[in-house]
Amino acid sequence: MVEFSLPANSRVKPGRTHKAPNGAGNVRRYQVYRYDPDSGENPRVDTYEVDADSCGPMVLDALIKIKNEMDPTLTFRRSCREGVCGSCAMNIDGKNTLACTKGNDEVKGDVKVYPLPHLPVIKDLVGDLSNFYAQYAAIQPWLQSETPAPPDGERLQSHDDRKKIDGLYECIMCASCSTACPSYWWNSDRYMGPAALLQAYRWLVDSRDENTGERLDQLEDPFRLYRCHTIMNCTNTCPKGLNPAKAIAEIKKMMLTRRL
Repeated sequence: MVEFSLPANSRVKPGRTHKAPNGAGNVRRYQVYRYDPDSGENPRVDTYEVDADSCGPMVLDALIKIKNEMDPTLTFRRSCREGVCGSCAMNIDGKNTLACTKGNDEVKGDVKVYPLPHLPVIKDLVGDLSNFYAQYAAIQPWLQSETPAPPDGERLQSHDDRKKIDGLYECIMCASCSTACPSYWWNSDRYMGPAALLQAYRWLVDSRDENTGERLDQLEDPFRLYRCHTIMNCTNTCPKGLNPAKAIAEIKKMMLTRRL
């Protein structure tokens, strides 16, 4: 039988336990992934006992409380706290989601918080999104048109055409879908991933964009588009309820249609 093991310096070890203050009556435990590359130490999981009665309802509230009151060295991204910026995407209770919209009461038992999977970890809960954003830039996410815009007006479209981008424009590029995709784990250097492809489809179906052929040419590659194996993790994990798998399937249909 073949046995596989992780390199010794990558094994996650038990970390420190930070006790709740004396007198706390409603204690909730948070197990948080910690890693500091400058320390030379292995990753670890620290446990924080948080007084839930003096904490907000979301997981992000607990992380902010931990950083402010218990351990200022904890590092994570956050910004809007309204589920529209995507900064606080992380893996909570085994699923990629947004910490600002994940309620503490949605998790039974200890709340386990890890960075988004299969990304190089910069520190603690902060993953390196450099490749992710480079792929987003590669699909040229802006309106491209040869027709001059009306000098005193807007580029208009019908109500039906406007509806075509519903379920697409709402993407906040949090990377939850791409980092949940096994195809992206294996081929992130060449496969564009669900988030970038959903954004590509958003411009492919925009009636105001006149660069459809060139956009499809950019995706005509064995890896960029066709590494999608319809595993559906992307759709199942999207915190905004979008369907990247459907968008990818629609791009494949557009590819086939233009060949006929």
